[in-house]
Amino acid sequence: MSLHPDREPVNAQKLRTGASRMWHAFGYSVAGLRSGWGETAFRQEALAAIVMVPLSFWLGQSWVETALLAGSVMLVMVVELLNTGIETAIDRIGPEWHDLSKRAKDMGSAAVLLSLLLCVGIWVAAAWHRWA
Repeated sequence: MSLHPDREPVNAQKLRTGASRMWHAFGYSVAGLRSGWGETAFRQEALAAIVMVPLSFWLGQSWVETALLAGSVMLVMVVELLNTGIETAIDRIGPEWHDLSKRAKDMGSAAVLLSLLLCVGIWVAAAWHRWA
């Protein structure tokens, strides 16, 4: 609820409820995926996921392994989208160099790196478990 009922909210989404709110939120999510597709790193990770997620059902020897394999791939994509959101918001502020902007972008990039290392570690461990 707004503190000022006579003022229109800046975001019309805040007035929606129930199925209408969910439907519009879904549309925003699809728009976010489309925007992400415009980023080279996300596109590469999505194309890798098209191969790796089905492969996880073959490589995983239990539902837990399969979930870890597929989930680690999806986690990389989630973190990449969040990193892109951080970079976009920083770029929106302005093109000039600022230490805090650099720190935010570097931390987002580090999060992507850590998610990739986790994914690689899970896949190597699963492959080792299956064939060693």
